[in-house]
Amino acid sequence: MEGFDAATAVRTPAPSRTAASVATHPSADAAAREAALARRRRIAGIAFAAAGAILFSGKAIIVKLGFRFGADAITLLALRMLVAFPLFLLMGWWAARRATRPLTAGERWRIVGLGFFGYYLASFLDFAGLAYISATLERLILYLTPTLVLLIGWAAFGRRPRRAQWIALLVSYLGVALAFGHDLQGGDRGIALGAALVFGSAMAYALYLVGSGEMVGKVGAVRLTAYASSVASVLCIGQFLLLRPFSALVLPHEVYWLSLVNGTLCTVAPVLMVMLGIARIGSGLAAQIGMLGPVSTIVLSMLVLGEPMGPWQVAGTLLVLGGVLLVSRAPATRR
Repeated sequence: MEGFDAATAVRTPAPSRTAASVATHPSADAAAREAALARRRRIAGIAFAAAGAILFSGKAIIVKLGFRFGADAITLLALRMLVAFPLFLLMGWWAARRATRPLTAGERWRIVGLGFFGYYLASFLDFAGLAYISATLERLILYLTPTLVLLIGWAAFGRRPRRAQWIALLVSYLGVALAFGHDLQGGDRGIALGAALVFGSAMAYALYLVGSGEMVGKVGAVRLTAYASSVASVLCIGQFLLLRPFSALVLPHEVYWLSLVNGTLCTVAPVLMVMLGIARIGSGLAAQIGMLGPVSTIVLSMLVLGEPMGPWQVAGTLLVLGGVLLVSRAPATRR
């Protein structure tokens, strides 16, 4: 050390500064790349969740158009699931290959029950109700599902809603009442029946959500969805075979094109998109983005179906969206 002259002493720090700079810049670049990747992941998640919500809402428009070409609910539902069935089987095969263990006998039976309530019964009641009510009212009633999950939790498990959640429930159902009143102005007596059928659909899907909570952790979201949807596909197709003759399939070619769109873009594709969105941004934000569904249904019903949009429906939509948002963001229920 004493042998170094001043020139050497001046020069020696230079390599150390260079080394520190070399060590610092890669970490800074890596952090910048990670931040950019996180932004792209968030943007992609938002896009997936939004597209899934919009495509899901298009189902009601497709069904209403199918009615105009002479098809009934049972036939449209069977055609939809006939298209979606192979895709759900493929999804289930892919999920099974990635699974760490096979299903137990009890899990298989629970999946059959969940498929019956969540995808068969809910879909059938929804399609049947759409024959009587507007697509907008249908979407608003279905959007009450989180409030029904809350009430089921209270009735079955003693999880009493908090005051904010009761207020949210009141706001949500007041919004549906306003939209229902708008449709009643048309004087169609079938509106009450249609609304009851769709409300039954929302209740069936709420039961599915309550029952699937534990199963998702055991089986996996993709595998559970694929298997339960496959069960529903078999039930929907079997229902058609039992209740309708094959001559019922003699329909305009437009019905088959609509069913192709319904089974792919409005059934399988949004399931995958919502899952991809949740994986990137979480279920909370994805649920909030899902509020695009009722709004897109309103827009599509006006543009495609020519359904009128009155101030009561606007007010009802805002109340339902606000109430469901309050239910979703309110603190956890108390026992």
